[in-house]
Amino acid sequence: MPMPITPVVRTPSAYDYPLLIKQLWITPLANATKNEIIYRGERRFTYAQVRDRVGRLAHALAGLGVQPGQTVAVMDWDSHRYLECFFAIPMMGCVLQTVNIRLSPEQILYTLDHAGADAILVHTDFLPLLAAIAPRLKKKPRLVRIQDTPAPAPSELAFAGEYEQLLAAAPADYEFPDFDENARATTFYTTGTTGLPKGVYFSHRQLVLHTLAILAWFGTAPANGRIHREDVYMPITPMFHVHGWGMPYAATLMGLKQIYPGRYQPELLLKWIREEGVTLSHCVPTLLHMLLTHPDAQKTDLSRLKMVIGGSALPQGLCRMALERGMDVYSGYGMSETGPLQIISHLSSAEARADLDTQVRLRTRTGRSVVLCDVRAVDEHLRPLPRDGASVGEVVFRSPWLTQGYLNEPEKSEELWRGGWLHSGDLGRFDADGFLQIADRVKDVVKTGGEWISSLTLEDLISQDPTVSEVAVIGVPDPKWGERPLALVVPKPGCTPDPAAIRARLASEAQAGRIPAYGVPDRVLIVEALEKTSVGKLDKKRLREKYRA
Repeated sequence: MPMPITPVVRTPSAYDYPLLIKQLWITPLANATKNEIIYRGERRFTYAQVRDRVGRLAHALAGLGVQPGQTVAVMDWDSHRYLECFFAIPMMGCVLQTVNIRLSPEQILYTLDHAGADAILVHTDFLPLLAAIAPRLKKKPRLVRIQDTPAPAPSELAFAGEYEQLLAAAPADYEFPDFDENARATTFYTTGTTGLPKGVYFSHRQLVLHTLAILAWFGTAPANGRIHREDVYMPITPMFHVHGWGMPYAATLMGLKQIYPGRYQPELLLKWIREEGVTLSHCVPTLLHMLLTHPDAQKTDLSRLKMVIGGSALPQGLCRMALERGMDVYSGYGMSETGPLQIISHLSSAEARADLDTQVRLRTRTGRSVVLCDVRAVDEHLRPLPRDGASVGEVVFRSPWLTQGYLNEPEKSEELWRGGWLHSGDLGRFDADGFLQIADRVKDVVKTGGEWISSLTLEDLISQDPTVSEVAVIGVPDPKWGERPLALVVPKPGCTPDPAAIRARLASEAQAGRIPAYGVPDRVLIVEALEKTSVGKLDKKRLREKYRA
């Protein structure tokens, strides 16, 4: 006979403690009020000052008529202002829309309309873009100008005020209310490769739990990638993209010294790594490549820098380059829809003592599931596949901070959550120790000669050629085989990759049984650059369109 469930009895005067973003300020204000948050090395604020500015921003927005439940969009580079918006806007009970300023003007117009932006905070760099689409916005949002220089840039737009002037005129003592922790806090739009961008949204509860999970998992790492309270944090993932992977919230909760770089310029990023002592960051592989190949990297000590790489697979060649410079680099995995944290490739203490070749292999594994994350590889009936290192299926998720769906798109939301699991569209396999290895995106797998060829595996092998800087493998139409893999290679400066040598190396891998025989590309093309998405990933859709002939 089942035991009865005992109901929770609360003392009438007890504080229910909703999981709201405002609660993330309790700890730093108690322990780290004098630590600094720095913008481009030019403006420095203590935590106490930034928290005052959060209150001033809320007063300023309320004074412009912004009401709880309305959406406030932000178009800015990574800055202390963006961090203030991460807090003030949702803490008011409003929804923060982080606008992907690298989308096309038509896509930005769509996202602002689709989210129903009631106010837009816009940096002067984006005034021409906004001016071009503003007449077609369905709403007439209030506009606030953000500027880094005293003299305003000319614009035909009408502004309700300038950011710093509005804050200077507002009090700091805004009384942020308690409300339902399941209230929507943020909205942003996935870039995708087909169709219009899709709106992803998260609640206060989800963002707080995601923040705590970052600290729980990274703070307990035994040998690499551990985050602690003396770290110095600088994002190299745009703050418009999945809340900067959630790290600004975690860095603030811990009271870390934080550096916000504005627009990414590799020489300045390296300068702040040197001068501010940056120890913690994250980015996509293309940005890591940009840093490591910049001339200033040679005069920059990178040995204290911990860097989690996500967005796309970390190639072994790039990983080796970073490790040879002393960096603690390793893989992470998630999606815009997952918050994004789901999988991290931390090493065990024994693995951390391995030789360089072994380290490269281990750190480029996709990784293990983070606390509270149920991640599986499943068949077409959603049945979990064996964790044998060989059985490949679609990767699906359940965790407390997954988006509940796509904003105002119920059919796409149902497809995303088909069968009660959030679907990734990625193919992967788990080994007996719980390590996930992503095989490929479903749409990027090359189907040739009855074989499924992983473009990621081929890219990883080609990246190890010492003459190769970047590589992408795509499937192109073939009248006999349906598709054939095509390798696109960007040379390292001063080097000339040999296509025949690359093909020969892949042929030896095929002979050894490590890749299918059909996996050796017929052609290896040397190209000057590879097309990227707005968040720095390889844009394989555009590459397929460009090279399909």
